[in-house]
Amino acid sequence: MTDTDSSFTEDRRATEPAGGEAINRPKAKSLKPLALLMPYVARHWVTVSIALVFLVAAAAVSLAIPLLLGSAADAGQAAQGSAEELLALVDRAFLWVALAAILSGVLGAIRFYFVSRFGERIAADLRKDLYAHLLKLSPRYHSQMRSGEAVSRLTADITLIETFLGSSASLAARTLLTTTGALTMMLVVNWKLGLTLLAMLPVAVLPVMAIGRVIRKMSNRAQSRLADAGAEAAEALDAIELVQAYNREQSRLGAFTEAVEATFDAAMRRIGARSLMIVLVSVLLFGGFVGVLWMGARAVATGSMSFGDLASMVLYALYAGSGFGMLAEVYGEVMRAAGAADRAAEVLNAEPEITAPENPVALPGKVTGALAFEDVTFRYGDEAVSALDHFSLSVKPGEFVALVGPSGAGKTTVFRLALRLFDVPSGTVTLDGVSAMQADPRDWRQQFAYAPQESALFTGTAAQNIGFGTDTPDEALLEQAARMAEAFDFLAEKDGLATDLGQKGRSLSGGQRQRIALARALVRDAPVLLLDEATSALDSESEAAVRRAISNAAEGRTTLVIAHRLSTVRRADRIIVMEHGRIVEEGSHEELVSRGGLYARLAELQFAEG
Repeated sequence: MTDTDSSFTEDRRATEPAGGEAINRPKAKSLKPLALLMPYVARHWVTVSIALVFLVAAAAVSLAIPLLLGSAADAGQAAQGSAEELLALVDRAFLWVALAAILSGVLGAIRFYFVSRFGERIAADLRKDLYAHLLKLSPRYHSQMRSGEAVSRLTADITLIETFLGSSASLAARTLLTTTGALTMMLVVNWKLGLTLLAMLPVAVLPVMAIGRVIRKMSNRAQSRLADAGAEAAEALDAIELVQAYNREQSRLGAFTEAVEATFDAAMRRIGARSLMIVLVSVLLFGGFVGVLWMGARAVATGSMSFGDLASMVLYALYAGSGFGMLAEVYGEVMRAAGAADRAAEVLNAEPEITAPENPVALPGKVTGALAFEDVTFRYGDEAVSALDHFSLSVKPGEFVALVGPSGAGKTTVFRLALRLFDVPSGTVTLDGVSAMQADPRDWRQQFAYAPQESALFTGTAAQNIGFGTDTPDEALLEQAARMAEAFDFLAEKDGLATDLGQKGRSLSGGQRQRIALARALVRDAPVLLLDEATSALDSESEAAVRRAISNAAEGRTTLVIAHRLSTVRRADRIIVMEHGRIVEEGSHEELVSRGGLYARLAELQFAEG
């Protein structure tokens, strides 16, 4: 008589496209996705401005070094044959070179600090905003995303953006400044050679940009494969007991190895493309620079150019050549960051399915718990079969109602709609006469306490888990809830409410986890209590204790229980029997058994199993 709503909780990988790529993983086609970062950049404009000032200053000092070295090379002509004057000029020139080098290093260090701080700050802000938005998105959205995909976007993708902002962007800006400055200074030193070099740039840059587009696609593919590997590991480790019990370690390792190798292959193809790009840069640019410098050497030989000017040209050519090589490398990182920003933007641009109306209707100051479903029809996604079909149910304040029926009858869907985890496309759900669609979702959900069928616990202490639903947990209240749920005795054998429950509460038995989840529902002073199979994982003794706790908790509040044990069902004021999303019977235990319908058959099966 459990209801799993299997259509909603199916294996997420079953909806993946062929090839194992993550669902709807976007491909960045340009640098436009990086526009996502502009509001964050504007938010920290002071840090950006400081970083830019030191960036420009460091680049300017670096560009002055070739001129200073050129003047040192021409010192012989200025000395006019005087050895003493020559030494003085050389000493003075190299002193300035040394001071420029030291100043460049200091400015670069300051620039590095502010740029790194800027990257870390924006990554932290973006990660918080992304997580906050993920928490707002409905279960429907999360059901369409592969397990581990959301975490991958919070970690791996944001790390790429962090690297871009804290390193690649600064490196690109500095390299662009020094490269542009070097080309400009080459025109100043010798405009003929400078123009010859500029004319060669399109020949070298266009192939680099074409290969950069290929690298961008390969980077996205590698990120998708990495997410697949992470999801594979997360699924296996999350169910490690099941994996070991069935001796499936090798098969899961094989699946993970396949995903890792796919990641490696995608990365190697990307690395190969980047290697080809670096070769092109080296051959085209440095080959051209060698030709230009050959022309410069001939100019020195003919006396139309000084040796100092040639030395400056050589250094500026090295600046420009290494700059283009560096830009080629950084371009690949920028494309990866653009892909990561695109994936982050996909989440941030997703509209929350459940939103507050523009002018929400306030719930009464004291909600009595009158819950009603009026002609509700609901289905998950594009499924042909409705989870609820013209479903109507009115629960009086303080009434104890049990929902029973075969798996897939729609019982858990009733709870999900009551909690407004989904909006109803047809019909209405009301609490004390206020429609769920008209109320603020936060105010609406504040009126419910919920213990799900799967006891979802968080890593931490018992107190943190029991007090999860309240902003101001009081230790006395937490202890009272734990006692009511018959959880305090086994906690007292350890460290009481300070007991560490382990990751996801795995240090507890199934029954203990369920009692902690029940205590969490009890500690929230809400007028409506929803219990989904609250005693399904308990032994007879624990069940009796929890049944007493439920009886106490139900006093003075509306209670809906999804149950299959007759001991729980008998306590109910009214039993609602569901099948195929409809109510087929209702009444007391004795009335329903006497009718000989679906409930009687389910009860007979339970007696036979007992």
